[in-house]
Amino acid sequence: MIVHEITPVVLCGGSGTRLWPLSRKSFPKQFVPLIGGKSLLQLTLERVGQISPQAGARTVCVAAEDHRFLVAEAMLAAAVGPAIILEPCARNTTAAMTLAALQAQAQDLLLFCPADHHIPDAAAFAVMVQQGCAAANAGAIVTFGVVPSFPSTAYGYIQRGVLNADGQSSQVGRFIEKPDAATAQQLLLQGDVLWNAGIFLVQAQVLIEALRTHAPDILASCQQAMTGATRDEAFIRPEAAAFTGCRAESIDYAVLERHADVAVVPFAGAWSDVGSWNAVADLTAPDTEGNRIHGQGTVLQASNTYIHAPHRPVVALGTSDLLIIDTPDALLVATSSHVEQVKQVVAQLEARKIPQAVQHRKVARPWGWYDSVDSGDRYQVKRIAVHPGAKLSLQMHHHRAEHWIVVKGTALVTVGDKEILLTENQSTYIPLGVKHRLENPGKTELELIEVQSGSYLGEDDIVRFEDTYGRVAVVV
Repeated sequence: MIVHEITPVVLCGGSGTRLWPLSRKSFPKQFVPLIGGKSLLQLTLERVGQISPQAGARTVCVAAEDHRFLVAEAMLAAAVGPAIILEPCARNTTAAMTLAALQAQAQDLLLFCPADHHIPDAAAFAVMVQQGCAAANAGAIVTFGVVPSFPSTAYGYIQRGVLNADGQSSQVGRFIEKPDAATAQQLLLQGDVLWNAGIFLVQAQVLIEALRTHAPDILASCQQAMTGATRDEAFIRPEAAAFTGCRAESIDYAVLERHADVAVVPFAGAWSDVGSWNAVADLTAPDTEGNRIHGQGTVLQASNTYIHAPHRPVVALGTSDLLIIDTPDALLVATSSHVEQVKQVVAQLEARKIPQAVQHRKVARPWGWYDSVDSGDRYQVKRIAVHPGAKLSLQMHHHRAEHWIVVKGTALVTVGDKEILLTENQSTYIPLGVKHRLENPGKTELELIEVQSGSYLGEDDIVRFEDTYGRVAVVV
């Protein structure tokens, strides 16, 4: 089989609220270390990097501005990529794919993949993609369908039509919406349907021409946005006003269901969109009673119970068909038949302005992370970690003072016009209104405890004067 060179485009959007409380809008499921200490995004990047000799070096991600450093970190860990296209706002898959196609060369074969799927057999995935290249080079939009293993109501389906001359792909007969249980059973018995995996292979110029025919308004908005785009090292920023005015629609509705030449290639390997807690539970091997334990869970006289407890002991006694998801600041207990309603629960929490709906206690930053350990009237305590060689912005606060105590590593602290080097068990005080900066000059992680005190302790009380990561005035 001839190996074709391909440019992978990983679509990193999505809020992942169906996996709350582990996945939240500020830290969606594609960034959460779910499998072997790696995130689904990192695993996806590693997988697409193997589909052709130069695929890793050509990989592009399309992501939200707020997640740019999380994506950059995953790309670095997977050793892939030249570029990250940053969407000013979410506008669904058609707009995201259009931005990537406009950035590419006309003849480039673009492989569009969601960032949050789990496909354990990377070699089989690479073979599947290469099997779609003949149809894509002939001008088709190629989609990939998973051979169904049960009558799922959670996925859309693709009905296969006539086999193409390449012998690997078929014309798409029709796309089928997520069916009810009876229809899903009937579809499975037909033997000619596949689960819609949401993975596409297409030449850049073919996609652009299809958009010109079926979604000219989306194409025009994205062309305007890319014409005014700016580039900051790996980050490509489309012009915000033009992109914000773009219509939001999925590629399925905007193009695929109306396009004449759409082909499908089947995939018989293991695949999951990890779209619910039931799907996450399936990633853990069950015991003899069907219980699945991740972390510090214990079950007694229980059956078909899943416990996700990485931080503390969680005990399930006499439970059945239950999912227990424990995090440091929120707990979900749900029956396995109700996991699809988690999204509705999150919407209710958001409406009540409960911060845990969107924000984790532990927050990722480009320089490391912080964990809000405790808070009360006029005080807050945080654990802070700074990566080797990284530093926070030069900043000041109008409403709070800070005490820093180093617990591991070495800290270079700027306070006013002085620089102080602190090691384990040493501390310093940052008065209210004084410019300051924290830096890790060492080769190991710096950890410290920060105690804030003052009349207002919100994260928006930061005035930045200098910043390595291009942030000014407000937290981003």
